[in-house]
Amino acid sequence: MWNVEFYTDFSWQHKAVWQTPDTPFMQLAFWHAMTDSGAIGAEAGWLPLYAAASRAGQLVAVMPVFIKDHHQGEYVFDHAWAEAYLRYGAEYYPRLVTSVPYTPVTGQRVWLASGEVLDVALWQVLSQAIAHLAEQVSASSWHGLFVPATMRQVTKEADSDVITRLGCQFMWHNLDGDGQPFADFAGFLATLTAKRRKTIRVERDKVAKQNLVCRRKLGADITAADWQAFYQCYAMTYLVRGRQPYLTLDFFQQIAESQAAHLMLAQALDASGDIAASSLFWYDAHTLYGRYWGSLADYDSLHFELCYYQGIEFAIAQGLTRFDPGTQGEHKLIRGFAPTLTHSLHHVYDARFATPIRQFCAQEAQAVQAYYADALTALPFNADYLAKRGLG
Repeated sequence: MWNVEFYTDFSWQHKAVWQTPDTPFMQLAFWHAMTDSGAIGAEAGWLPLYAAASRAGQLVAVMPVFIKDHHQGEYVFDHAWAEAYLRYGAEYYPRLVTSVPYTPVTGQRVWLASGEVLDVALWQVLSQAIAHLAEQVSASSWHGLFVPATMRQVTKEADSDVITRLGCQFMWHNLDGDGQPFADFAGFLATLTAKRRKTIRVERDKVAKQNLVCRRKLGADITAADWQAFYQCYAMTYLVRGRQPYLTLDFFQQIAESQAAHLMLAQALDASGDIAASSLFWYDAHTLYGRYWGSLADYDSLHFELCYYQGIEFAIAQGLTRFDPGTQGEHKLIRGFAPTLTHSLHHVYDARFATPIRQFCAQEAQAVQAYYADALTALPFNADYLAKRGLG
């Protein structure tokens, strides 16, 4: 009844009518741009195999699986696991990874045909096919990164061998003290303590005093020159560390065409009117996603302005529910971004390593939960706001 076939390309795309993805990063336009520009492929170390599950001859679901021999672009760090394998003379790489490359955003990891759901039966079929693939390519393990609650629940019911790992990110929520969206940035500032409110005002003033003017452009209004300038800024964040950027200008030029309705670019112009820094965001009906930024020179507080405050203003103006500014960065906390738990799934096929890794993840989860609880107490909101929201 069930059959799973692995594709190396998108020839499966037109064999079903697909449900609308829950984030812009699972739109096939995003994946085509990644692939066409070389960000996905053997040379990038992201060798794709698309697990296509059919029931009674009808394609119902496709899950991306990458054969990887490095950990770059994943944002769930497992260096210690690789070192443990090495110490015991075992091979950790290659391993199988299901994720959106270079994108630490929680969301669905399976494309579903219209009317289908990810249930236990479907997951068991996919999981068995992945385990067989792992055996064929001598992969040590499978890793599903930044997975949503629905996928976690299904795997929990279907496969007791899957290990869950916790992480923590920071999100901004568009809710005033009465549970309504903020009317403007000033309304958001009014919910903060006087100290934190002053900090943000000082940071924004510093940007203005450096003769920098910030503006925002939606996708359709972003010009070819804007993209060229953005890429210069983006690449600079890697070049100053002696590294090459993961993504090419070609990738951004493609998504400029195929995902224009989901893009916002924040820019800082210097006294000459030249673009000094840029920050690129995606957005959908409910969430703003901060993804890439860069600056051609070092400006005091400009990162906070372009990556956080411009994003908050935009989210308020668009009536978006939340703002995901990207992974890591505890400095987000004191600027109104609340801690949020993230989850990844791991199936380690060698029992010698599965047990200690499970124990490691259980201990780590306790530490992450404690950190999450501590972070909640460090939020910058004033007592009145916390009381109204039931957080005090």
